[in-house]
Amino acid sequence: MNNCSDYEKAYNYVKNYQKNGFSQGCCCSSRVGPTGPTGPQGPATIIVGTTTEGLPGSTPSVVNAGTNENAILNFVIPAGATGPTGATGPTGPTGATGPQGLPGTSGTQGTTGPTGATGPTGATGPTGPTGATGPAGVTGPTGTGATGPTGPTGATGPSITLAIGNVTTGAPGSPASASVTPLGGNAYSLNLTIPQGPTGPQGTTGTAGVTGPTGSTGPTGPQGTAGTTGATGPTGSTGPTGPQGTAGTTGATGPTGPTGPQGTAGTTGATGPTGATGPTGPTGPQGTAGTTGATGPTGPTGPQGTAGTTGATGPTGATGPTGPTGPTGPTGPTGPTGP
Repeated sequence: MNNCSDYEKAYNYVKNYQKNGFSQGCCCSSRVGPTGPTGPQGPATIIVGTTTEGLPGSTPSVVNAGTNENAILNFVIPAGATGPTGATGPTGPTGATGPQGLPGTSGTQGTTGPTGATGPTGATGPTGPTGATGPAGVTGPTGTGATGPTGPTGATGPSITLAIGNVTTGAPGSPASASVTPLGGNAYSLNLTIPQGPTGPQGTTGTAGVTGPTGSTGPTGPQGTAGTTGATGPTGSTGPTGPQGTAGTTGATGPTGPTGPQGTAGTTGATGPTGATGPTGPTGPQGTAGTTGATGPTGPTGPQGTAGTTGATGPTGATGPTGPTGPTGPTGPTGPTGP
């Protein structure tokens, strides 16, 4: 009779494993229990649910909001740390001087005191400072004469060809520049130097966008050239033929692919007698497809048949985006002024 409890068995097993490094029987007789039941089936589908931005430095997590068979995984991804501050930009220009303030009001004159005795003539004092300049007067209206008649249009200047030459990236904060290089005749090359912008601070990481819908299947590409025929394998046994199912709807005819090169005509076998055509039986329902048998040997290539009718032309693709506008050419010389 076994008097050991499950707890005692487990305790003794762990102690023996820690001591000896392998499984060893405990004080109680061991019995192998029956095999446990099969575990639940793994997820049949896995769908990405929500993706949430967590705090910087927090631990990322994944939570299954669905079932074990149809999992919906919600992610929490911590935001990245704030990037370093960019370099300080150049000092802006000094602002314009503000307008001059209005003169202050004069104080009231005091009462005249009694005339004192005439004192001795004092020394001449220093010259006082010059008073502030008063505000400028309003500018009078400008007279406008009558406009003379427009002269005749000058002759058209020669046509000038301008091509983009060298485009160089300048140092951050340097001025942009452009130069024109004569190429001979009326042809010129425009060379540009564009300063690199200062590095801005790194923005916070945006949340991941929702996965967009699967795009439609693109058109089938043209058929590649036929590869070399490999050696013929042994003929496998023919699998059982399943019952024929209901015929599906005929799809639209695709465009005709390019005609491949004509193969070498094989030897024509003797024509057997044609049997009488039996009546066509009704189409039976399609059964489960049987196991595909091994591919039999390839027969000789027959003569090429007549070309089929060309399919309808597919729809025209969408117009691509308009390219960037080229640089404006230099202005031609002004014609002579009319009399």
